[in-house]
Amino acid sequence: MRSAWCLAASTITIAVLTGCSVTAIVSRDPVSPPTSPEVITPISGTVHGGQQPVQQAQVYLLQVNTSGYGSANLSKSLLKLTADTHSGGINGDDYVLTNSTGGFNIGSGDYTCTSGTQVYLYSVGGTSGFGTNSAAGLMSVLGQCGSNNSFTGLPSTIEMNEITTVAAAYALAGFATDAIHISGSNTTAAATAMQIAAATAASIGNLGNGRAVSTTAGGNGTVPESEINTLADILASCINSSGPTSGGCSTLFSNAKSSGSTGTAPTDTATAAINIAHNPSANVSNLFALATATSPFQSILTSAPNDWTISISYTATSLNGPSMVAIDASGNVWVTNSDNKTINEFSPFGAVKFTSPTGSGGLNQPFGIAVDASGNIWVSNVGGTGNGSISEFSSTGTAKSPSGGYTGGGLFNPWGLAIDGSGHVWVANLGGSSFSEFSSTGSAMSGSSGFTGGGLNDPLGIAVDHNGNIWAVNTGNGTATSMSEYTPGTGFQSPDPAGFSGGGLKGPVAIGIDKSGNVWGGNEFNNALTGYNSGSGFLSTTGFTGGGLNRSDGLAVDGASHIWIANFNGNSISEFSSSGSALSGSNGFQGNLSGPQGVAVDGAGNVWVVSDGGDTLNQFVGAATPVVFPLVQGVINNTLGTPP
Repeated sequence: MRSAWCLAASTITIAVLTGCSVTAIVSRDPVSPPTSPEVITPISGTVHGGQQPVQQAQVYLLQVNTSGYGSANLSKSLLKLTADTHSGGINGDDYVLTNSTGGFNIGSGDYTCTSGTQVYLYSVGGTSGFGTNSAAGLMSVLGQCGSNNSFTGLPSTIEMNEITTVAAAYALAGFATDAIHISGSNTTAAATAMQIAAATAASIGNLGNGRAVSTTAGGNGTVPESEINTLADILASCINSSGPTSGGCSTLFSNAKSSGSTGTAPTDTATAAINIAHNPSANVSNLFALATATSPFQSILTSAPNDWTISISYTATSLNGPSMVAIDASGNVWVTNSDNKTINEFSPFGAVKFTSPTGSGGLNQPFGIAVDASGNIWVSNVGGTGNGSISEFSSTGTAKSPSGGYTGGGLFNPWGLAIDGSGHVWVANLGGSSFSEFSSTGSAMSGSSGFTGGGLNDPLGIAVDHNGNIWAVNTGNGTATSMSEYTPGTGFQSPDPAGFSGGGLKGPVAIGIDKSGNVWGGNEFNNALTGYNSGSGFLSTTGFTGGGLNRSDGLAVDGASHIWIANFNGNSISEFSSSGSALSGSNGFQGNLSGPQGVAVDGAGNVWVVSDGGDTLNQFVGAATPVVFPLVQGVINNTLGTPP
């Protein structure tokens, strides 16, 4: 009989840049994950492998490192040697042992954590009834350490099993190399990002009962419960075995290497889960075969998925024709709704925080969206009387622009929108084949025709590079497709009056800049990705293909200079390396997308996508390398592409 605790459980990307490290960013409000009353230590819990308690497992209390982003930084051990703990564990750290029922207790005097840091549990070894298994690794995220070694929202008893391990692995994937190397940098932005990442684990697995979550705490997010159960069963095939040489462990480890099919094989199941989160397209069928109808977590997927990304789908009655997405310094997600003339703000956990009144601040078929360094929200309006307008909102959603929006400056069918290091707002005018420039207070700084020349021909996507140059991709109605570069005060820099052409450009609509200053363009008409370097020219003569590209409508660049593209026709997103190699499979990453347009990456490594066809906002948990928002901070600090 099964124990109760293991039951079934853009059309265009706007101002797309990479992230940066920054020590002072204007933030609207603190991160606010779902909470319950504060719980003071001690910390008690139970370790289970599938249906079985894991006896004599070593349980470590670890703090995410803040000494620098990357694999070289070991998570900090918080336990100290007392009558309750044992010494000489992994890296010489102290630990507690589980008893015959898998239970453990960490007393109030057994540890000290640093207020404001993120803490998790890691267990390794022990036996679940099949013999001592050194490969059994499990994790549970406790969240942020408060004053006096306190945690908010913890259940009285914590469950550590395969579900909580999947939740921890995906939520912390952007900062993790393996189960004991999880680190960010010591900046204000990184602290916010790490808090978001740790709290996101609760959107995947329930820490109290060890079951997969089906609906997020806000009530508007649908979680792929069957996929999470399947991933948990894949880990259970190794944990409920005789050890590393068993068939379950051998199959898991050979198919969950650090680079997917290549790289270093993991030595425990927690690290295997992190590797799967990093390489969701690798060896999908081989891993799926490890989960069966008799596995402990049900229900599971009935066939192998397209990929192992975990995508949470959020809905809201106000989402209506969502077009573009941007992230503010607190990790809040802002969306334009072209059909009902509104914008939405979602929390970092997908709960609706704000919906503007219809038409507020001049909203009229709003499309492009960007956040400035002061937290103000800027929107381009394609519709309305005249030739369109732009709108401005405060970080709390109050309209700052007049009822007709800001106008003039050569605005003519404005689409793409970006902000430079001086706080000036730049707009790509599809109808005028021009740029418009506005001050931080909404005053037009360009003339009645805007800035023209340099190959501008129906520009759509627009971005600002490290040096403050303005870049746009030109659709030219599918014929005169090119990139244009403009330096404020100097003018257009293209040696060719028609702009930079070639490199596979064909109907480009999305643009982004990586940390090396390469300019990337997504193309609608040839399913290719174009890369351009201002010093050496196009990175490929025909563009980069594969990875599920199918009408690229949105583009973002993450902290590793990986390129993320929303495929409107493919109902997917694609990922490419900084050298143009496809990292997603032939169908991209799917996640129940329908007509995806805008895409953005947040400071926790989550990829956010809006789908026009389904009127949804999707969160691909921990899929990317984190970046710092708002994007303009990368221009201000000249640190584009540096993770938090």
